[in-house]
Amino acid sequence: MFRSKRSPLLLAGLLATAGVAHFAAPRPFDAIVPRSLPGSPRTWTYASGVAELALAAGLALPRTRRVTARATAAFFVGVFPANLKMAVDWRDRPAPQRTAALARLPLQVPLVLWARGIAKDADGPA
Repeated sequence: MFRSKRSPLLLAGLLATAGVAHFAAPRPFDAIVPRSLPGSPRTWTYASGVAELALAAGLALPRTRRVTARATAAFFVGVFPANLKMAVDWRDRPAPQRTAALARLPLQVPLVLWARGIAKDADGPA
């Protein structure tokens, strides 16, 4: 699959935007933290925001891109339970919101594949 040289920076931008959103508007993120996780949902919201910002920084730097892209793929797999919780919690909401929550589930697949593709294409050390 063809990937532009900007692809890592585009994914970094997506992660940075999401990371900032975790701090600028944390309440929606708090609501999708699985109840089974220990501690406060806000702590998990902030921790995932920090992780997204760190991943964005790592993807932006060619030297750390390969390992960070692999970590990014794992991160996308790791946050899937939050997206699943959102889909379940929003099953009785109006159709546009319910559709958005359900659409997030299969969108995790291309995100994982995007990150894996960046890792494969990275010129940096393994």
